[in-house]
Amino acid sequence: MIVNFNDCTIKQAMFGLFKKKTELEKLQEEYKKLMGDFHRLSTSDRSAADAAFAKAEEIGKKMDALREA
Repeated sequence: MIVNFNDCTIKQAMFGLFKKKTELEKLQEEYKKLMGDFHRLSTSDRSAADAAFAKAEEIGKKMDALREA
């Protein structure tokens, strides 16, 4: 089986290997994880879901501040 790769994708993969994540990228990953936790917990443990959502909101505010700076 032959896999066709776009040159951009290969270059991005090669250079992405050594690239350090920015503060914004780290916050985005954490935000995404917390929103996933919120969604998963929303049907079983409402207080834990609310806590995850509150933490995600804080991170969202930090992301907004970084984007504006």
